[in-house]
Amino acid sequence: MRGLTTSFRVDRCFAFVDLCGFTDYVDAEGDDAAVRELGKLRSAVREVAPLCGVRVDKWLGDGVMLVGVESEPVVRGVLAIGQRFHDDHTHLALRAGMAAGPVILLEGDDYIGRSVNLAARLCDVADAYVVLAAPSETLVLPEDVRTLPAGDMVVKGFARPVEVVAIEAVRPSDRFDGRRRGTIGLRLPSLDQLLRPRARPSA
Repeated sequence: MRGLTTSFRVDRCFAFVDLCGFTDYVDAEGDDAAVRELGKLRSAVREVAPLCGVRVDKWLGDGVMLVGVESEPVVRGVLAIGQRFHDDHTHLALRAGMAAGPVILLEGDDYIGRSVNLAARLCDVADAYVVLAAPSETLVLPEDVRTLPAGDMVVKGFARPVEVVAIEAVRPSDRFDGRRRGTIGLRLPSLDQLLRPRARPSA
């Protein structure tokens, strides 16, 4: 019947990843250089996302929206994409925002809800090389990833301040001697470590 829309509620984890300073870079270096940086980002995403069981929901000009049924593979995917991108001798930095929770899946291809909006907004306010996330019961982290409190943030579009954490990878030396040596966000010790385990369901 015409005019009817299909929708149902699902639990998903969302991540938005984009290039910091992209507009300034286009102005300073030109279109061709900017396209090369975008190509490196898209290549990293296309390489890593299938290995982690994470789906590319849409490309966003200088960024990408990722979605997963579970949060752990999305976390691994975001960190590994950052590692692969920066290993490719890039000129720009990545940043990311993440959130997980119930949303409405509209007509099979669009997500409506707080968590997808929050992930996008956290990406907007993240600094270079930083992954910001909203902690929740549904945001489950891998064992080799930890969080650092980032405080309560005033986020555009949200009536109340939002509790936010920064996500970082834990180097093997951290687990051995207990000292904090990891780097917040996307500068990571080992891509292979981040991609284990690789087999995960896609959204």
